[in-house]
This record gives sequence, structure tokens and C-alpha cells, in this order.
Amino acid sequence: MPIAGRTSTHRVLIKIVMTPICPFVKAARPDDAAFKKAGDSQTKHQSGQEVKEKQDSGESATVSPKCPFGYDSETFKLGPFSCMICQALLFESSKCVPCSHVYCKACISRFKDCPLCGADIEKIETDTNLQNVVDRFIEGHARIKRSQVDKDQPEAVGEKKTVIYEDVSLERGSFLVQQAMRAFRAQNIESAKSRLNICAEDIREQLERMGSTSELCSQLGAVLGMLGDCCRALGDSSSAITYFEESVNFLKKVPTDDLEIIHTLSVSLNKVGDLKYYAEDLQGARNYYFQSLNVRRDAIKNHPSSSSQILDVAVSLAKVADVDRNLRNEDVAVDEFQEAIKLLDSLTLKPEEVGLEQRRLSVLEYLKSQVSEKQHDSNP
Repeated sequence: MPIAGRTSTHRVLIKIVMTPICPFVKAARPDDAAFKKAGDSQTKHQSGQEVKEKQDSGESATVSPKCPFGYDSETFKLGPFSCMICQALLFESSKCVPCSHVYCKACISRFKDCPLCGADIEKIETDTNLQNVVDRFIEGHARIKRSQVDKDQPEAVGEKKTVIYEDVSLERGSFLVQQAMRAFRAQNIESAKSRLNICAEDIREQLERMGSTSELCSQLGAVLGMLGDCCRALGDSSSAITYFEESVNFLKKVPTDDLEIIHTLSVSLNKVGDLKYYAEDLQGARNYYFQSLNVRRDAIKNHPSSSSQILDVAVSLAKVADVDRNLRNEDVAVDEFQEAIKLLDSLTLKPEEVGLEQRRLSVLEYLKSQVSEKQHDSNP
């Protein structure tokens, strides 16, 4: 039964969106792209030459591993193990009869004709053998390593030392997240969830070996948040809350001087609040919204010139105010709405932040409508 007085406009501030930023890739500086583009061919030539020189001199060489099928986290690749519908790696591989084209089960179940050849689909058969190959490929992807030649063993004349492949744990994490995000965008949620679970297991194994480093905690926190998004999209609110809360616990272990981590932490707190809100647990929702608000307020103390953080504070104030209004704390709610309005009215965006203007105006319009609603009720 809906709660009397609940404002439907609250939905404006709530979206089910998987974080589009891969937690394994650090944001590049604005000038990085130009240097990288200009120096790509030169770097490749130099790297190849260095490896050759090291091998010729008898030294151990380190080279970047390359997937033989061309899958990596840097390019948008569709290969022999890809579903042509969701464009991620096959999950629950299913073959169309009679054309034999293969897709993910969840993807092809929406079609009556084969998307590739247009043939009528008479039935869909599980392709267990192909899925086993895909699963083995995922298990081995970016795990290639070579051991050094035993130094105690004498080397044959003219023998070259073994090439040692670099640690590629970040590459593997990026690869899994990339595949999960493709599947999620195509509404193949179980596929996305499966890939993210593998990624989370990898990070947990590293945490056991290396301890709770900031980098691992931030990566796991982000991946757990994505798993929460998957559960929420599947309608499993209980599991979603569990993942979001675990995400918060890991992100709180990371120093709060990274704005991206602060944003991810506050968003996870808000998502728990959203789920509590729609479960009609208003006190629970307010608790999480208020935690998010405090995280964002602390952020603008340390980064007072960050326009995006100021916008985030205004959104958090709106969420807390909306709950207070439904809890019949009208005066408190109006004060919070007005505080948010003052923040956005005084916000001056830089020329390079023009993309934030539409969001500022949208939130400001919502806030003013809430205050005018109170004034209208007070003057019938």
C-alpha cells in the first residue's frame, strides 16, 4: 500500500544505471591521449626492438600478453565466442535450429527469426560443448605466465632465456568488467552477473594474498556495486542491498581524497536508500541518504571548487528532504530543499563544465517545485 503523501517526483532522482567507469582503469590526464596517439607506432617499434635486443643479449624480456582471439579491454572486439546480440561473450550458449547460429539463451529467446540470417527458429538447443570452451577461455584469459629458467641449471650454448609475461591481473579485471557492461546494457543481466562474480572472486583472492590495499578495496567496492545493480535489475532487492552494503564497507577503507571513490561510495549509499524507500522503510531510507549526504559534504570541504560534488550534495539534500516530508517533518524538509536551492543558485560553472548545466537546471527545477508545493498547500 503506498504511503500517503509520497511524492512521485522522487523517481526523477532514482535510476538503475551501472557505473560506466571501469574500476581497473585510472582516468588519463587530458594531455595523455594526444601523446599516446602520436607515439603509438613509435612505442610499439621501440618495445619490439627492446625485447629483441634483450633476447639477443641473453637477458630475460618482459612482453605484454596478447589474446590470440583479439579480446582485450582496450578495444571493442567481437570474436568467435561473442554473442552477436548482446556483443558480450556467450552465456548459456544456445543454437538456433535449423540455421545453427549461436547466441546467449537470454538474448535469442526474444526472437522468432535468426537475427543473422533471418531463418525461422523452429527450436533452440543448448550448446554445452561451445559453452564449455567459452568458460575455459574466460578462466584462462589474462592468466598467461611463464616461469624463469632455473638459474641452477647450466644453459646450453646459444640458448635464449625464457620470456617472462607480466602480471596481468588488471587486464583480466578490465576484460571481465567490459564483458559484464556489454551484457548489462543489452539486458542480459545473468550474463553480466556471472562475469562480475568471477571478477569479485579474483579480487578476493588477491586481498587474501596482499591484504586490504586501497586499490583492491576500491576495485572490489566498485564491482560489488555493479553486482548490486544486476540484482536490482532482476528485482532481487534483498541481494542488491547486501551487495551495496558490502560495496560501502570496502569503499570506506579507501582514503577519501579520491573524488571518484567518494562518488561511488555515496552512490552505493543512495542506492540502498532507494531500495529502502520503495520498500516503505522511510527511516531506513533516510539513514542511508543522510550517510551519503555527509560523505558528499565532507568532499566539498576538501574540494570546494568541484562543481560535480556540489551538484551531488544538492541531490542528496533533495532525497533527505523528500523522506522528511513523507515522515511529516515538513519544516525540516523545506529547509533542506531551500539549502539545496541556494547551493545551485550560487554555483558558477566553468566553461569546460557546460555539460553539467542541464543537470543543474533539472535538479533546480525539481527543488523549486517542491518548495512551491508547500507554499500552495499553505495558501489554499
